[in-house]
Amino acid sequence: MSTTQLNLKRTLHWAGGGLAFIAIAFLAWRLHGYWDRLDVTQFTPSVWAAVMVLVLVCGGANLLLALSWWLLLTQSGVKATRWWAVSTYGISQLGKYLPGNIVHLAGRQVIGMAAGVPGITLAKSTLWELGLLAIAGSMYGLLAMSLLFNTLPIWISAGLFLSVVCGAGYFLQETTNARVAAAFFLHVVFLASSGAIFVALQGILISTSGLDMQVGLQLGAAYIIAWLAGLMTPGAPAGVGVREFVLMVLTKGILSEPDLLLIVLMARAVSVMGDFVFFLFSITMSTMSRR
Repeated sequence: MSTTQLNLKRTLHWAGGGLAFIAIAFLAWRLHGYWDRLDVTQFTPSVWAAVMVLVLVCGGANLLLALSWWLLLTQSGVKATRWWAVSTYGISQLGKYLPGNIVHLAGRQVIGMAAGVPGITLAKSTLWELGLLAIAGSMYGLLAMSLLFNTLPIWISAGLFLSVVCGAGYFLQETTNARVAAAFFLHVVFLASSGAIFVALQGILISTSGLDMQVGLQLGAAYIIAWLAGLMTPGAPAGVGVREFVLMVLTKGILSEPDLLLIVLMARAVSVMGDFVFFLFSITMSTMSRR
């Protein structure tokens, strides 16, 4: 390896570390902002315990995204281990909280190139990831249809959703390969877990009785659609503002605005803490892989 290549690799390593440091600082500031807007005195120890469980679930769900990225990366012939992909994904992922909503993608590009992965391959894997996330997220609109058409039974929406998801997975396997199809299904499961966390928060913070299955599916689907809108909005760090607006429109008549605000703020806090847990896990994996 030439001196120029060594210097470039060293520069890329420093750039990746710098982005991670800035992201952590910005993350702490944003979490502090969410915390200031929450009246935490109303929460009982059992509520806090349930929220902490959701934080761990949220952090673990990120593993699905990291593994799907690994599948998309290796389908191009890149020799990368699962745990390198997981650590790279987790370390760079905090950059999504920085203004611009693309810093995490740039950070992943920098870390990958520092490890010797071709830049064009990294860029292609990112495009695949965003495309599959958009497709998977849009399919949850089928579950949300009953929010717009009150007479539509939820079992019809659920049946359509499952049929379309299975059909899309089969189509991807036949037209591309099994790795792309598997990545797609991992995205579907990740989004389902995100919606389930939102519904669980509604049950923990607001509901005093069991949730109706139809309402639960509707709320989960509405959250996923709002999440997708935030993901696809340029310049909105982690979709801030966009998701809240979409949720307010979709859940009108199901949740009051004060209740929705409480759930959204706590969902944001859970997401931030979950991402940080996954970041710490990724740092640990990266350190262990060097030994």
